Amino acid sequence: MANSYLNKTFGTPTDTKKYTMSVWVKRSSLGVQQSIARSTNGSDDSHVFTFNSDDSLRWDEYGSSASIGVLKTNRKFRDTSAWYHVVLWYDSANSTAGDRMRMWINGVEETSFATDTNPSINAASAFNKASQPINIGRTSYGSGGNYFDGYLSHMAFVDGLNVAHTTFGETDSTSGIWKFKSPSGVTWGTNGFHLKFENSGALGTDSSGNTNTFTVNGNLKQALDTPSNVYVNLNPLGFQDAANSQLSNGNTTFSSATNGDHNLTIGNLAVDTGKWYWEVKLAGTVNDYSYIGIRDIDSNPLKNQYVGTVTGGIALRDDGYLNIDGSFPSQFSGISYTAGDIISVGLDLDNNKIYWYENGTLINSGGTTITNRLYAPCVSMVGNNGISNFNFGNGFFGTTAISSAGSNGNGSLFEYDVPSGYYALNTKNINTYG
Repeated sequence: MANSYLNKTFGTPTDTKKYTMSVWVKRSSLGVQQSIARSTNGSDDSHVFTFNSDDSLRWDEYGSSASIGVLKTNRKFRDTSAWYHVVLWYDSANSTAGDRMRMWINGVEETSFATDTNPSINAASAFNKASQPINIGRTSYGSGGNYFDGYLSHMAFVDGLNVAHTTFGETDSTSGIWKFKSPSGVTWGTNGFHLKFENSGALGTDSSGNTNTFTVNGNLKQALDTPSNVYVNLNPLGFQDAANSQLSNGNTTFSSATNGDHNLTIGNLAVDTGKWYWEVKLAGTVNDYSYIGIRDIDSNPLKNQYVGTVTGGIALRDDGYLNIDGSFPSQFSGISYTAGDIISVGLDLDNNKIYWYENGTLINSGGTTITNRLYAPCVSMVGNNGISNFNFGNGFFGTTAISSAGSNGNGSLFEYDVPSGYYALNTKNINTYG
């Protein structure tokens, strides 16, 4: 979130020459610099762990008006549906210069760097030092900035030891995918911490046993989206009109600008089997040619047409007109949704039907028959400051919590009762029910 971060000031460290940092991160915005962690003493000592504006990952230790060491990846990180696990080793006492700063991503050591500058022997870290202010989720330099837009999970810091990356993750024996592993048996050191983000009322709580708890600033929210269960959100690469479209709130809020034309975005998970449910709460200006529905991700390029004109686009317009594959076969009477309304979608790909609900009431009794394709959630709005807040099961519309959870959520949180047999669109449910 654009005003959210955690902060604390370190005490005297166990060892300024050695540490391990581990974090699971899921991006939302691309093409802008965003800080995962940043420390500075206000003068010349700083630590930078950030996504650059070119979507590379950079780790920089800087002190005494000069760079101590830098790793900047050649690789770009642009998958907004994926969780990345990053582990950093700092070990300036290592006699091998190339091993003094090391990085693992999803269980594999990164070796291809655009910049690879090694610390001098026994150079003190700019991060792990006494009285050093630490920010997570923004830069701590000056008045702050470079806020991180996305999701963080299980951020861990070990003071004085290089702990194996396999302490924090492991390869799934069935899928071969790198997955989260809860760390155990770790000697954390004086400044060590483990932020699980599992207490929604105290997201800065340290679970290492050191009580190195961080202060929460801004409008930080807890999400059910985790490395172990990834929820669908909206795809910033799927805009039709990127210049006049904007995603926010972890890519669950879609906004169209005043001068935009049929701005569109789609979800980043798609399905062709199973029964799925999500909700959209409208805000701003809602007018003609606002569509809520689904889009086949295989039939058309993602950016070139809005949902009302394409094969594979199926949506309900704000005036009740049903759109299927670019035509308007019918209109549901009495439908004129506006700001404050919640439109729910029930997608039944076992029986090839789609249902819409307005404020909990079914609109199309019996459902609308659709062709079986690979569908993702979709919204299309003309540019008149329209806002669509999606709740894919995290229990929020934008930054506002649902007023009361309905039934049948199966661990997800929705405003209204989920129809029997339907599920939130996430990887765990897709694996079980898709």
